Amino acid sequence: MTKRFFLIAALIFPMLAATAQEGSPSPYSFYGIGTFQFKGTASNRSMGGLSVFSDSIHINFQNPAAYGNLNLTTFAIGGSHESIKLKSNSGESQVSNSSLVEYMALAFPIKKFGVGFGLIPYSSVGYELQKLEDDILSQFSGSGGLNRVFLSVGYQINENLSLGAEADYNFGNIQNKSLFYQDQIQFGTREINRSDLKGFSYNFGAQYKTKLKENLQFHGAVSFSPSSQIDSENYRHVATVLLQSNGPEVVSDEVSVDVPESKLTIPSELIIGAGIGREHKWFAGAEYSQIGTSDYSNRSFGINGASFSNASRFAVGGFYIPDYNDITNYIKRMTYRLGARYEETGLSLHGEDINEFGISFGLGLPIGRNISNLNIGVEYGQRGTTQYDLVEENFINLFIGISFNDLWFQKSKFN
Repeated sequence: MTKRFFLIAALIFPMLAATAQEGSPSPYSFYGIGTFQFKGTASNRSMGGLSVFSDSIHINFQNPAAYGNLNLTTFAIGGSHESIKLKSNSGESQVSNSSLVEYMALAFPIKKFGVGFGLIPYSSVGYELQKLEDDILSQFSGSGGLNRVFLSVGYQINENLSLGAEADYNFGNIQNKSLFYQDQIQFGTREINRSDLKGFSYNFGAQYKTKLKENLQFHGAVSFSPSSQIDSENYRHVATVLLQSNGPEVVSDEVSVDVPESKLTIPSELIIGAGIGREHKWFAGAEYSQIGTSDYSNRSFGINGASFSNASRFAVGGFYIPDYNDITNYIKRMTYRLGARYEETGLSLHGEDINEFGISFGLGLPIGRNISNLNIGVEYGQRGTTQYDLVEENFINLFIGISFNDLWFQKSKFN
């Protein structure tokens, strides 16, 4: 089984690195460094994104202290599909995006320590917009995003308290293209901006569990990521182009514009959560997050009418297992998850705040003999507004994750 884990990781890790830049179809991904991607597994996402709960067989990306609770080696991999209905005062359209491999991680316990490493998305860009006004056709598109390779260590101080730390290497690139054509004029103008990003960030966490009474347990958790600076190498190309009816534009003349290197801020994030539950039976919790997006700085070009304040998120969720040990009834061993979240994204356009909410449902399906499981879920939500000529997004996210579990580092014994 150990060899299988490493073989799967060796085959899939390059594919994830290549596809992680596919981007978000949201037009709001134009701003900052794109839209934030959920940092968690399908099981967390099915509970509104809660990170306060952790157990011995699931990886928790959001709080490194959770690695101290692992009893089994766990390999987690997941993918998702997003479908968005865009609505504005001028009409409606439908866009979608699929990520076959959205995250991948491997974690294992070593005595009281737990170690995990993997690759997850941080932000994504993938919009396509078009506007016709006063005989001027404007087209905007973007792609790319920021990805994160992480190494986490958790330590179980005692049966109640675990502490953890994580180091992240952030990398990726973001490309923005603008095209402008005027009626009765043969040539148009194209501008391409690209930023290559790289740099480190860190995350620290703590988790606490205690029995309130028989069959009732309290869970508390906190994690904090301080703000960090990453390097941005910037490029700009301006060209005169000829628009074709089919296919890409034809470049007539192009020049490169020197753009100085700059620093971008990865905002700080504080997450505080608490909940109660019965082990292997049910759990209900709530969580509050604050992200320091007011520290955002523009990249190599200006953004008219956009401003950032600190973002916040409130989530509630939980799960229920009818009978964890019922080997005769598979449905009773399944995990049923439910959650909801509300976010103030921190982005304001022409004085209008862009907010988001979502409700989620999910199932955990036991597979195999080593407590492995398949987690599937769906989330319905809304982002933005049609006021002030903005865009309202109604989205459905489908996600799936697999968690393979096995026992490593156990000495063989012979009679």
